Amino acid sequence: MLWLKAAPALALPGASATFKWLLSSRSLRTTGAHNGGQRGDVSSSARPGRRGGGGDGTATTAASHEISVDFELTREAYKSKDSLELLRSLVVFKLCSYSILVDKNKEIMDLGKAILGRRAFDQLMKMTFYGQFVAGEDHRAIRPLIQKNVAFGVGSVLDYSVEEDISQEEPEPRERSDSSVSMAEKGGIGGDHGEEKHKVHKQLGERRGGATGGAPTYSNSNEAKCDQHMETFIKCIKASGGSSMDGFSAIKMTALGRPQFLLQFSEVLVKWQRFFTFLASKQGKDGTGTSEQRLELDQLQEFLTRAGAKGNFYGWFTGREEAASGTIDALDWNSLIDDRAETSDLLVVPNQGELGPLLEKFTTEEEEQMKRMLQRMDILAKHALENGVRLMVDAEQTYFQPAISKLTLEMQRLHNRQTPVIFNTYQCYLKEAYEQVAMDVELSRREGWHFAAKLVRGAYMYQERERAEELGYEDPINPDYESTNRMYHRCLDYVLDEIALNRNANVMVASHNEDTVKHTLRRMNELGLTPTENKVYFGQLLGMCDQISFPLGQAGYPVYKYVPYGPVNEVMPYLSRRAQENRGFMKGAQKERELLWRELKRRLASGELLYRPVY
Repeated sequence: MLWLKAAPALALPGASATFKWLLSSRSLRTTGAHNGGQRGDVSSSARPGRRGGGGDGTATTAASHEISVDFELTREAYKSKDSLELLRSLVVFKLCSYSILVDKNKEIMDLGKAILGRRAFDQLMKMTFYGQFVAGEDHRAIRPLIQKNVAFGVGSVLDYSVEEDISQEEPEPRERSDSSVSMAEKGGIGGDHGEEKHKVHKQLGERRGGATGGAPTYSNSNEAKCDQHMETFIKCIKASGGSSMDGFSAIKMTALGRPQFLLQFSEVLVKWQRFFTFLASKQGKDGTGTSEQRLELDQLQEFLTRAGAKGNFYGWFTGREEAASGTIDALDWNSLIDDRAETSDLLVVPNQGELGPLLEKFTTEEEEQMKRMLQRMDILAKHALENGVRLMVDAEQTYFQPAISKLTLEMQRLHNRQTPVIFNTYQCYLKEAYEQVAMDVELSRREGWHFAAKLVRGAYMYQERERAEELGYEDPINPDYESTNRMYHRCLDYVLDEIALNRNANVMVASHNEDTVKHTLRRMNELGLTPTENKVYFGQLLGMCDQISFPLGQAGYPVYKYVPYGPVNEVMPYLSRRAQENRGFMKGAQKERELLWRELKRRLASGELLYRPVY
């Protein structure tokens, strides 16, 4: 049985005030045209002074603007590098082609640190892997590289690459008795155990030092750490704005708040969405994607009433456009979370003979945590506007991602009104990637703000698969590279079509795959999308795929390098993860190694071995 009842039950009741604050404080801000958008995350506008364009809705014929790019011209691809840098790239790519070095990279680095000592190990890293993939230790040290890349047509996405997860210092979330766990949580009404990935499990608790139950606390030192991260991001924004026009700065949500909070909030959002899917199945609409499902309000009210519900669900939409049409979709359903402070009835479900909330309430402290995270993001967005920089919110692990995407969406609704300032990241190795892209594009259409996305194939794959197997939930990752590739192109084509239709969307094609880049160029030609409109961006990681990045930049396309920086010892987890996620690329980087050799031999034959870039 399912019930409706007046109750302050829906999670994060105080958070609705936060969303209300966001909505009520929306102001129309404007800067130059900003766009951008993973996995090879990337950065800001390539050429100085390239600003504006696009947005006027004018269409151009494909034939008049076709631009071809040759990715085989080594002289153009590597003109920003001296010969020692090319030689380092060759050595690093060759080392990365050995599976044992990639699979055991953490153990090998720990051993190297023990044998060589901290200082000698750091120097070795700077001469090899760190020097190849990381720009420097702080925002001052990285400026020369950023300025050099801009001079050769390539912008930067600055990223302070110190990563956070659920740390050993994190306390366990409060324990819940069986009486407080709803049927939906147990796999009953609307549940299919898909929320397991958002729960902290016994093994994680053990790895974290056996923290005990009870209400979680979040000390002033934790808050101070988040404020320090925010200050670091502000420095990153200023460095980006001071080094090139239309820069990007990457931020990680786990650095701005407690990761455990993001885990719990993600659980709330996943349960709410799965309950919508459950209700759709009761109306025989479970064969379509979430973005296409619509619930008949009359049928829904009738079903709830038969189940013994007390309350007027239809009344929740009185006076709204949805009530006039007689149906609601997933976006309308999700709006109930935002507007729940104004609803008189909240869903509760029967559990062991008693009514209980479908979604667990959060504590006052947890509500405050979300408010503080949003406030920090708002501060960063304002700094970005002041400095002519766009913010790239990185994707993180799937057990954090629903909350990260939700909070990013709130910032986009606030700051992307006149120009795209906030970019969300979509990981296309996820089975649900297309549905998420489609729903967010539709929301931007309805509300009239700029959709801005970075499309990546994805990170954290090995970590995700391992966790899914350990906890026994369905692997959220597509089964193979081919299916991920199809998902990436499906999402990309959808956004490109949206750009062509109204010029109100923006995408960064963050990919090292040459076929994907060529596919994008073909589609841009077909749709009449020109590089100068600054609606479609390209991005690759620093130290990888220069043969794609620099020819694109020199051909006039907005292209960016994702530029990580940070102290050697603190960036090592980032390097380790990048080695894991790019193992397939590194093993198959035969073409890039061949091009590097070709350029070195050309320089040797032409007497240019001592070539140094001039800019």
